[in-house]
Amino acid sequence: MKTNDNKSDWLDSIKTNFKHHPKFYGFLVNVISHVYSSSKNNSYNKLMPLLNDKNPLIINIGSGPFRLEMNSINVDISRYNNVDIIADARNLPIKTNSVDAIINIAILEHIDEAEKVMGEMYRVLKVGGFIYTAIPFIYEYHASPHDYKRWTVSGCEYMHRKFNKIEIGVLSGPSSALVGVLIEWLAIIFSFGSIKIYKALYFFFMLILWPLKYFDVLLNRHPMAKIIACTFYYVGKK
Repeated sequence: MKTNDNKSDWLDSIKTNFKHHPKFYGFLVNVISHVYSSSKNNSYNKLMPLLNDKNPLIINIGSGPFRLEMNSINVDISRYNNVDIIADARNLPIKTNSVDAIINIAILEHIDEAEKVMGEMYRVLKVGGFIYTAIPFIYEYHASPHDYKRWTVSGCEYMHRKFNKIEIGVLSGPSSALVGVLIEWLAIIFSFGSIKIYKALYFFFMLILWPLKYFDVLLNRHPMAKIIACTFYYVGKK
């Protein structure tokens, strides 16, 4: 995250334009994308039962343009709609031990110093406060504006080692992982080396294959889904 150059990847350039239209972009992410996210395992359903304060201070780090249902403060490095604080997640302009809960969804892979971000989140969180993180495992390269890392379930636990684990599980399962890889594989094999054809085929196969992600409604429950899961969620306490 040394630069905010969103032109470093062709697909991210397209997504960046859509992010200025949050409702439409949200539709694309939730419906047309290959990633199924279990609603029962989302940040709202996992955090709210843990928060006793009627008006908790919740920050969503790397929020993008989305305003979650809960009354959260959005923090992002880019000036999107609904962003309240523009800041680098490695150096948060937030007081130590001041936050009741932190949401951090799919940004750690985009930061070259993810450990620093984890340290910052631990710093600003109150003792007894909660954290919800979503990070990828089997997920294709997706720069925003860069893409550095992936984590296994044990790697996810290690990243959160300063926190007391409450729960860890599969957010997007084997079907999401398979569809993502399959879209890329088909676009590559049938584009015959042409980048222009590859880009067109990427969207073509995405529009055809995205419904397959809903097999995760069943597969996420399988005890071995973590072996080839697309993304994990983690709930912890300081």
